[in-house]
Amino acid sequence: MSDWRESILKEFVSHLARLTLVADPDDLLVEEVIQQGLRERGFEVMRFEDPMAFRFAYESKFRARWNRGEPGDLVVIVGGDANALQALPFDLLQQGRSLAFGLAALFPGLSYPVVASLDRCDLESLHLAMVHHPGETLGENPTKDFILRHVFQIAPELIRNDTELLRLMLRRHYRGQRIPSIMDERLIGLLRQRNRFEDWALEKLIPSRQAFFGFLQERWPIFLQRLLERLEGERWITPDEHVSSYGMRFAGPAVLPFDHDDIRIYMDNLFLDGLLRPVTFAHSRLANLNWVLTGICRDPEADRKLHLEGLLEQCRTSLPSEVSRHREWQQFAQRWSQVTRMMNDPERSAPPGTQEVFGILRERLDATFQIWMEKRFSGLHNQPPLPPVMLHHVPRAMARHLEQGGRVALVVLDGLSLEQWLVLRDTILEQRPGFSFQEETVFAWVPTLTSISRQALFSAALPLYFPASLLTTQQEAGLWKKFWDGQGVAASSVGYLKGLGDGSLANVEKLLANPRLRVVGLVVDMIDRIMHGMELGSAGMQAAVRQWGRQGFMTKLLEMLLAHGYHLVLTSDHGNVEATGMGRPAEGVTADVRGERCRLYPEPVLRESVRVRYPDALSWTATGLPEGCHPLLATGRRAFVSKGARIVGHGGLSLEEVIVPLVQVTGGTA
Repeated sequence: MSDWRESILKEFVSHLARLTLVADPDDLLVEEVIQQGLRERGFEVMRFEDPMAFRFAYESKFRARWNRGEPGDLVVIVGGDANALQALPFDLLQQGRSLAFGLAALFPGLSYPVVASLDRCDLESLHLAMVHHPGETLGENPTKDFILRHVFQIAPELIRNDTELLRLMLRRHYRGQRIPSIMDERLIGLLRQRNRFEDWALEKLIPSRQAFFGFLQERWPIFLQRLLERLEGERWITPDEHVSSYGMRFAGPAVLPFDHDDIRIYMDNLFLDGLLRPVTFAHSRLANLNWVLTGICRDPEADRKLHLEGLLEQCRTSLPSEVSRHREWQQFAQRWSQVTRMMNDPERSAPPGTQEVFGILRERLDATFQIWMEKRFSGLHNQPPLPPVMLHHVPRAMARHLEQGGRVALVVLDGLSLEQWLVLRDTILEQRPGFSFQEETVFAWVPTLTSISRQALFSAALPLYFPASLLTTQQEAGLWKKFWDGQGVAASSVGYLKGLGDGSLANVEKLLANPRLRVVGLVVDMIDRIMHGMELGSAGMQAAVRQWGRQGFMTKLLEMLLAHGYHLVLTSDHGNVEATGMGRPAEGVTADVRGERCRLYPEPVLRESVRVRYPDALSWTATGLPEGCHPLLATGRRAFVSKGARIVGHGGLSLEEVIVPLVQVTGGTA
């Protein structure tokens, strides 16, 4: 590994010291490949944040293990420089070996604040660039320019016209590339030089993926009309045509060069991925231009077949591997949810030939994702909370927003999968087209049980830290208020309600009437209730979610929260999957939880006695669970129910159960 990680990992030698204390102000040790390297060397990693919580976990999990004579090396990370290690308890300082790592030492000669703003996955490209440009000492702006060119492959001086600018933004936003805000500001400043692109809303379009695709959507019908006029020998572009004449939201040229070779290659994928929506534009002169057809509504069944076949091919070619980064799986999950939504549509059967392709691809997905989860999931909980990677990061991200003033609200739809979010989202937009959704994803906890994953969300902590309530949700309100108390928010300013979704908003309205309220946590459990009574599989789930969504409860709830001035975040504690029974274990009272996709056992020997009868089940051993919690998971599309029985359940580690929606909601009323 000839990159920046090598200088860090070489310091970690198994059995050299069972306790290693690391000052890591720049979150280098939580980078995914570093985490994997540490695990392969036999090290577990813990952050030192809350002293009391840390002491509990350290004593119960690690000290107890060492006292029994069991091996195990632990790395304790402190988020500060070498001096911050002195804040650790004295007994750790006495026993532990101390190390410190930082970006300033790894990348000398570059502006530290600029380098520190980068995502850690971008450091590999930066290190490679430094190898080819050794010995350079650069100030702040030269460092930004160096990074723009060598890390993000952006040369602002070569962007000289609208087509080159559009290609730059398409490449970035289609890939979901994250560029620090200070880099965006530098790029915009350079693009504005020499009075270029004055009519473009660069301050919105460059940093915001949502704004950029809204910008393209507004201009697609205009382009089609101009394309038709050109084909018919009429005018193509009028030089004085301005965006104001069309009443658009985003400033910029009214007509974009969608047919340029460098732009056209993106267009199919933009419509297939749902980033752009097809429009009604009937004209025979465009029928032979295949590249525009995905963006035009024609025959519904033919359009649907073309769309689904295109999505399946995209999923086949873009399926991440066993060593991919977590973001690749998150991006894939969003695309896959569109496929499953179409395949499970209760109102339309799958087009001929797609069912077999879908089944083969799903088997490949299940196998690959399971291997990836076994290798990489244990390192996700240590990732920085901005942007959130796992559910327990979400409250910390919300706390950053609260620091800027205002109020924050978390709405948790118990059991909502990404596929079902797409259905629910569309019903909400039918009722309130003014709503806007910034859609991301996060990882749930495994096992994907409500009491584990939802408590992790509301406590902003690993399940390791709430062993006493691991199998119940009764302590959620207290955990929620405890977290916010640690952020300086009084308990009287924190609200929590659960059991919502049956149509009544009276309790929510009463809660929001409190003028002191600054933080709200709400649990809508209707999806979970639908799921556990579902006998019609995933198609039945879709139908039920659509029917419930059209009743308007969620629309009214979101509207109420926005009207009270809340920054609104919506997520789910876990998804769900249709599965077929492989037999129900008869373990009597030996299992603490006897779920359809997961069984929990107090001792590993009890778990193994059941697993031998179900060789396809998986003994799950990921970091983050307390002692005495030993899950046995049904893998693939199997369940611990009567052979052949079909259920919709959760608890396992399928993509649909693990990666869930994380949505910021904005907008107005009807």
